[in-house]
Amino acid sequence: MNTILLDENFDQKTLNAKLQWYNPSQNWQIRDSWLIIEPDANTDYWRKTHYGFIADNGHFLWTEVTGDMIMTTHVCFHPAHQYDQSGLMVRLSPTCWLKTSVEYEPHEPDRLGVVVTNDGYSDWSTQNFPGNRDELMLRVRREGSDYFVEYLLPDRRKHTESGTWTQIRMAHLHEDDGQRPIQCGLYACSPKEAGYRTEFEFLKIEAGRVSV
Repeated sequence: MNTILLDENFDQKTLNAKLQWYNPSQNWQIRDSWLIIEPDANTDYWRKTHYGFIADNGHFLWTEVTGDMIMTTHVCFHPAHQYDQSGLMVRLSPTCWLKTSVEYEPHEPDRLGVVVTNDGYSDWSTQNFPGNRDELMLRVRREGSDYFVEYLLPDRRKHTESGTWTQIRMAHLHEDDGQRPIQCGLYACSPKEAGYRTEFEFLKIEAGRVSV
């Protein structure tokens, strides 16, 4: 059994002391055992590729981890504007990080995807996500200096890890040597306007790898 590094269920009035904010939202709260975030307008994480701009002002609730780890969450989302997003993030520096989420598209299928940023440039791998779904479970695994990103569709409004995890990305972060500490946790952004609300049921981080 893997060692539990963090098991935050948002069942207290305050956050776990191991967690800290990078650029907290003006509107966040813990209510009914959920972390609720309403991202500020014009918040995002992206660097240069295709669009040319650099954004590094999203809301990121993180803890520091060393070594192999498994990070899991259950997120529910209520989007309002294009690109509204929330999910998991791993960060080594402003120019080297990974995020995974569903990004909202008002007139076409939403996009379940992963952004990997190396050497100051972001890429974005995506797949269509059902517009009638407003929740999913996400998992990021660090093995050495490589990362595996997976998702699972839970029972409606019920956190469960039953079912099969589906891999959507395997990636390498160039600044990671497999030994250095990393920042990992939950993130949320509204690249256009305010009005998005997202809810996280838990954040669990275990040391080690998935047992096969």
